[in-house]
Parts: sequence; structure tokens; C-alpha cells
Amino acid sequence: MTKLSVNINKIATLRNSRGGDMPNVVRAAVDAERFGAQGITVHPRPDERHIRYGDVRDLKKVVTTEFNIEGNPAADSFVELVLEVRPTQVTLVPDAHDALTSNAGWDTRRHLRFLQERVELFRRAGIRVSIFLDPVPQLVPYAKDTGTDRIELYTEDYARGYATDRAAAIAPYLATAQEAARLGLGVNAGHDLSLENLRYFAETLPFLKEVSIGHALISDAIYLGFENTIQLYLRELQ
Repeated sequence: MTKLSVNINKIATLRNSRGGDMPNVVRAAVDAERFGAQGITVHPRPDERHIRYGDVRDLKKVVTTEFNIEGNPAADSFVELVLEVRPTQVTLVPDAHDALTSNAGWDTRRHLRFLQERVELFRRAGIRVSIFLDPVPQLVPYAKDTGTDRIELYTEDYARGYATDRAAAIAPYLATAQEAARLGLGVNAGHDLSLENLRYFAETLPFLKEVSIGHALISDAIYLGFENTIQLYLRELQ
């Protein structure tokens, strides 16, 4: 079964909008695991507009499933944080410091040398590495050459095209995932996956190891409740 990692960035966004500590991100992570989540994901950015570096340190103390930290390894502060916390997995994302949200994967050919250096650094510390990648099969061999353990497919295009032609929308993802599997890389996925489109994605990519879902899941929880929402997402993955 594909693992569900709950991204709790939006919990921190809500907290920061008012100040104080409500809702509490540590409690959200503990509850998410108690409700069935098999991982917790955070994406701290330099401006700390949602998850703060202090949150990451606090979460490391309580997360008992897989802890996944996303971010751009070009920032020294991010690299230092990951090496200090030593999560289960670090997902390398090439987003600009002022990006609203992640919006593209790596050009693994162009950035091969840089990624090799960063991947080696993290793996030497015992951290599993995943590289955020667009659904382009030709980029996968270069991802393999970085030394990464996994790739994470950036799924916004799939989510956008799902309603009109889901077979066409998923085709490049299937081809990319198959190439990754052929080369011995694990496959994760994330961005705009939802209760509407998750089941088809997971069924079509049966070797999918993990999905990281935040915005849609937290939004659904407003209406459906946090525990019930996590159970509904897990059901879609079974």
C-alpha cells in the first residue's frame, strides 16, 4: 500500500495568521499519526511564513512514523537544519525563496553536479533522499546519476488534466515512474492530489511508495473532520 504523508504546512499558516500557538502544529502531527497517517511532511521556507525552523526541531521529538522535510538545498540554512534534525527523508525542491508554492521539478541534467553534492551530503548522514521531478522520463537517468534514493513526481499537471482526460493526464507520469522503477529508484508523488484524483493515480502507478498531501487534505478536514479525512485518503490508497 502507498503510504500517506500528511503535509502540515497549512496548519502552521493558520497559526501564524493570528499569532500565538493555535492550532498547534506538534499536536496536529501527533493527531495525524494517531488517525492513521504513515508520515508527516513539512516544507520550511527561509521567511518561515508557515512552518518555522523551531517547529521542525519540535516535530523531530514527537514524530514516530516517517518524517519528511522538503526544501531547496541551495539555502545553507536549510541544509544545516536537515543535517541537525536528520529526518527519515529529505525531498529536494527547486523553489525560489519567495515562491507561493512549489511549481516545478529539477532539471536534473542541468543541475547534476550540484544535486550529486547535496545528495551525497544527506545520504552520508543516513537520510533518504528524494528529488522533486516533472513527469519527463528523459530526466530520470540523470536523477539516478545524482545518487538519490527516490524521485517525487510533481503532480499539478495531472490534477489539472484529470477532469477532462485522466488517461492523457497520467500518461507522462506512468512513463516517468516506469523509467524510475527500471533504474531502481523509488517513486513518491505530491502536489494537488485530492480525494477526487488520488485513487486513479495510485491504481495506475502500483509501485508508488508515498504521496505527500497537504492543501487538499487540510481543506477537506475543515468540512469532514481531521480523523475522518485521513481515513478517507487512506481508503483511496488501498
